[in-house]
Amino acid sequence: MMESQIENAIEIAWNPTSDQALKGQAFDYLHRLRSDLQAWQVCVGLFARTPRASEVARLVSLEIVNNAIHVHPLDSQSLVSLRDALLAYVQSTYGSVQQGETDSSSLQNKLTQTLTTLFVVLYKQGWESFIDDFLAFTTSPGSNQRDNVAGVVLYLRILGSIHDEIADVMVMRQDHQGRAHTELKDLMRARDVGKIAQSWQDLLAQYGTQNDSIVEMTLKVIGKWVSWIDISLIINDSMLGLIFPLIGRPNNSAGEDRVRDAAVDTFTEIVGKKMRPADKTEMIAFLNLRDIISQLIASPPLHEFKSTARYDTDLGEAVAKLVNTVVADLVRVLEDRSTNDATRATATQLLHDFIPLLLRFFSDEYDEICSTVIPSLTDVLTYFRRLPELPAPFSETLPPILNAVIMKMRYDETSSWGNEDEQTDEAEFQELRKRLQVLQKSVAAVDQNLYVEVLTNLVANTFQTLDEQGPQMDWRDLDLALHEMFLFGELAMPNQGLGIKHQPSAAATERLAAMMTKMVQSNIANFPHPAILLHYMEICVRYCTFFENQPAFIGQVLENFVRLVHHEHVRIRTRSWYLFHRFVKHLRAQVGNVAETVIQSIGDLLPIKAEMPGDDVDDDMSSDETDNSADAVFTSQLYLFEAIGCISSTAATPVEKQALYARSVMDPLFTDMEQHLPGAKAGDAQAMLQIHHIVVALGTLAHGFSDWAPGTTSSNQRSPPAKALSDEFARAAEAILIALSELNTSSEIRTACRSAFSRLLGVLGSAVLPQLPQWIEGLLSRSSSKDEMAMFLRLLDQVVYGFKAEIYDVLNQLLTPLLQRVFGGLSEPISGTDDEIQLAELRREYLTFIGIILNNDLAGVLVSEANQGFFESLINSILALARDVSPGSNNLPASRLAFGILTKMAGIWGGPDVANISANPSAPSGSPSPVIPGFDQFLIDRFHSVCWEVLRDPQFKPSSDAQTKQVMNEIAGLEQAVYLKTGEVFLQHIQSTLFPGLGIDGNDFLRSMTTATDKKNFSKYLLELLKTSR
Repeated sequence: MMESQIENAIEIAWNPTSDQALKGQAFDYLHRLRSDLQAWQVCVGLFARTPRASEVARLVSLEIVNNAIHVHPLDSQSLVSLRDALLAYVQSTYGSVQQGETDSSSLQNKLTQTLTTLFVVLYKQGWESFIDDFLAFTTSPGSNQRDNVAGVVLYLRILGSIHDEIADVMVMRQDHQGRAHTELKDLMRARDVGKIAQSWQDLLAQYGTQNDSIVEMTLKVIGKWVSWIDISLIINDSMLGLIFPLIGRPNNSAGEDRVRDAAVDTFTEIVGKKMRPADKTEMIAFLNLRDIISQLIASPPLHEFKSTARYDTDLGEAVAKLVNTVVADLVRVLEDRSTNDATRATATQLLHDFIPLLLRFFSDEYDEICSTVIPSLTDVLTYFRRLPELPAPFSETLPPILNAVIMKMRYDETSSWGNEDEQTDEAEFQELRKRLQVLQKSVAAVDQNLYVEVLTNLVANTFQTLDEQGPQMDWRDLDLALHEMFLFGELAMPNQGLGIKHQPSAAATERLAAMMTKMVQSNIANFPHPAILLHYMEICVRYCTFFENQPAFIGQVLENFVRLVHHEHVRIRTRSWYLFHRFVKHLRAQVGNVAETVIQSIGDLLPIKAEMPGDDVDDDMSSDETDNSADAVFTSQLYLFEAIGCISSTAATPVEKQALYARSVMDPLFTDMEQHLPGAKAGDAQAMLQIHHIVVALGTLAHGFSDWAPGTTSSNQRSPPAKALSDEFARAAEAILIALSELNTSSEIRTACRSAFSRLLGVLGSAVLPQLPQWIEGLLSRSSSKDEMAMFLRLLDQVVYGFKAEIYDVLNQLLTPLLQRVFGGLSEPISGTDDEIQLAELRREYLTFIGIILNNDLAGVLVSEANQGFFESLINSILALARDVSPGSNNLPASRLAFGILTKMAGIWGGPDVANISANPSAPSGSPSPVIPGFDQFLIDRFHSVCWEVLRDPQFKPSSDAQTKQVMNEIAGLEQAVYLKTGEVFLQHIQSTLFPGLGIDGNDFLRSMTTATDKKNFSKYLLELLKTSR
């Protein structure tokens, strides 16, 4: 009855056409079965029943049995009952050659899993004959051979599963599991491993030429078990005599030979077994692996069929893995300090013998095979680097290693460049080149002279071939030489990492100069392949300093750049715009004399054509180098505007000329903006995007002209702009402001204008000040987000700091409207985490802005006639931000800033000190005389009060949080500032109000406040006071 219920439930649950409600009930029922202690017995019967149930019913039944063993540990009687039931089933299904159809692979896997679980539980006690029982199934009744194929396959499956369960080092196990599994392995070694190893020999002997599937399974099981059994069970004449022929067996078909590959993999596992150095070296020598691998390399699949479709890449990868394991182990032996001299000598000879084999696979045309041996080649070179002196035999191996690395960096004959269908292959090859570069650096670290000579000769010979063959030369050879030339700078340039203490090699620097001379003098910039042209430009930019010493070459390279920025290939064209900018920016002092010519030559590239992104744009699939979308092209085009700014503004160029160059570029942009503004105002998206691009371009041009920033004193920056130039860019600012006033409901336009404003500062200088009210009006519109306000305040910080001597009148005029906008942002309701983050940022920027005003002697604007009506609101806002210390408000940084500002205000408007703080303070003397009448009482009533509102707030916990502790430090500083400015009045106030409320006499409080020259010491006292008073 229960069996049919379970069977029906399984059939309903896994039938795609079942009613969903019924299916849900079936799954619930099956889930409940997992906790039913009797269900497993029914499920065993359902699994083994004749006639057979459906495959899904049998699979789920076994899963419930497995769960019973794992989750509800069965008692010994139940386990024995389950053992007998399954053994009887195996006997009837797999026990003889004549049995009916065996189970499917998925059922065999599930049955194997169940039997393995039982093995783990019962092998120690309860099923000691486990191996004998299943080994018996490999032999048919009355036979003395292992001729029962079904039994053999099940036996091998179980052996593989046992290893995976108790010995696979890749599986993480809990400590108690690890200990139990170690005991099982010890028990198996004592009881059964000998007969298991003998069974492998029997199977290989019987099926070696008859059944490849069984031979492959046997080899894989040996490969698994060898890591934890006695190696002598494998390394003996009988076993090796069976495996060696499988490695070398001929394969007349063009297909893969899975048995041969498995045999190679088995040897890889044998060699990889952990052993003492002497034993490992002896085993590698004994197995004669060098000859075996050499024979495999010479076999038709890896030699005769090389570079053909019949080349056996699976075999190549398997043998490469074997070589990688052998070489890595030999290096480990040599690096082990405990290795004796005799073993070291043998290992050294073996390593020397294996390096050519390693290089054979490293040089393979298939990157998968090459990548397989990169780890061991890395190990070899790392070992070479550690040797105080490289022995002669190893020195001889360096040139072939370096040559192999270099040739592997070459595009192979089947590859193309720039083909969109092969972008994945291209990315993989560039990744391989990065790995090869690491190997190349290692060779340079071992023998720098060899590295310099080989690379110099490669480049020289390639340019010689270019001279002879011209455009007919194979682009791959030229690409390789230029790639190596690009990498050569790591040795020839300072701070690149390859030179001693990051200093360049003098010889390499000299060779690089010769390479550069040869490259510039060659006709390479006219080579027809785009990859070569890209390399040419990248190298010119990378080695810009060469042109500082050889200015005669600059004109020729500039001509090439001007031609290449017009190249028909979009990837070349857009990349060249960036590289051209980098080139002229670095060499601006040397190229100023050709500014006019360059502007005329590239003027046709400057018109902006904004394009709306299409529906097929997929940002996730693009990269910086291959993205040819309209947006990416415009981003590249901006580099041309900055480049023009760079070459037009050199010190040697008269200011009038600079202004003329700027005007020649900007006037067409002004006209374009004027034409598109009506459309943009009417809501035309394309016109709006065009205005956006023009604004960004104007800002970028300005940045090219001057990277000066107000208030900076860096020696690397140029001086503030001349008036003639700032007047010219004031026109750009006016044009942008017109666009901003018309379109400031668009966040994209506001963002572009804010970016342009920050860049225009460098060329406008103090001329920006009269325009500030307009910028504020446009950039802080009702549509502006809190994030935008915060970013604009950050820009204003720079303006106030940079022009503090000239900004008072403008700041006085704009302060109230500015703060009104900011207060609007601060008071907006928030929704969501992003909003909270933006509000916290705006609070910090607002307080920082007030701090900048106070710190730059501009405090007068806060209380001027124009702004005094707003002063109360200003103070209230700062007090409110100081007061808010609730953990969820994210306001602690703002609170700290607010208390700091209150302290600064006390210092500015509190008048002269009437008290002092020192190790031996004197009593306060004199009456407060604040700058603002009544401010002394204001300090006590408002500033002092807010300190204690916070300190008494139960959410304020400075002992448990670093940010809160910083707020506490600022509170301590403010309390001391109030005392300094109000003296005896303050003391009387706290003695009559504060101390009684705290229940203290106040002596310790006063002593700490008046003697703590570092406010942190007073803060520590307040912290202790809080602990005792709460």
